[in-house]
Amino acid sequence: MNIQAASLQTISPQWAAPENIRALTTTRKGGVSQPPWDGFNLATHVNDNLDDVMENRRLLKQHANLPNEPTWLEQVHSNEAVQLTKQNAKQLFRADATYTTETNIVCCVMTADCLPVLFCNKQATWVAAAHAGWKGLANGILKNVMAMYIKQGAGQLSDLLVWIGPAISGRVYQVEGDVKEALERQDPGLEKAFTAQDEEHFLLDSRYAAQLQLVENGLHESQIATEDFCTYQDDKRFYSYRRDGLNTGRMASMIWLDNS
Repeated sequence: MNIQAASLQTISPQWAAPENIRALTTTRKGGVSQPPWDGFNLATHVNDNLDDVMENRRLLKQHANLPNEPTWLEQVHSNEAVQLTKQNAKQLFRADATYTTETNIVCCVMTADCLPVLFCNKQATWVAAAHAGWKGLANGILKNVMAMYIKQGAGQLSDLLVWIGPAISGRVYQVEGDVKEALERQDPGLEKAFTAQDEEHFLLDSRYAAQLQLVENGLHESQIATEDFCTYQDDKRFYSYRRDGLNTGRMASMIWLDNS
């Protein structure tokens, strides 16, 4: 491993996934991107130098010993979840989640404040990655991933395990009333994820909102693991669209079934 790859810092989910499940989230530490994208930006759509992004992606594959290039998505805050196979894994999909039952296919989403949500089952035969900002939660992206799991016959909801990765925290994520209304239309119980600041402004704990939605749609709290990272407050480790605007990078969260 070269020096640049060795300097990369990634986060391993703390959850009870089976041994042959591989998963990680990148940080901004390491890489070759220059300010304001410094250093480990993996997105091609944020005005960063394309050669730098491609080098970062090469370093990621080397650092994480990825079996294949991740399936990168054009994310649009939808509820679209795509099944990946060896035949289509190199395509660019316009979607916000991918899932697979095949080994060595890397499901991947990019974030910079939104929630990265990783799924696997206890049998280690199915994995998924979802991009869930407030719009994605309001559009039902997590519910659709769960529906695809059942539709595919991969197992029961009681077999699922979920990890919710780094995102903007409820300590600083201020939204207006229309966001609250949109989430409550999808699931009325999500009202619990908001703290009122005044009549029109609320703090949204999107991580808690995702937990509430998952539980209200069939999971048990014990199936969901979360970690208290805040992308907005931790500018040393994380990119944040809310903090830095258009010219900020993206972290990547990925999961795959290992057959080694």
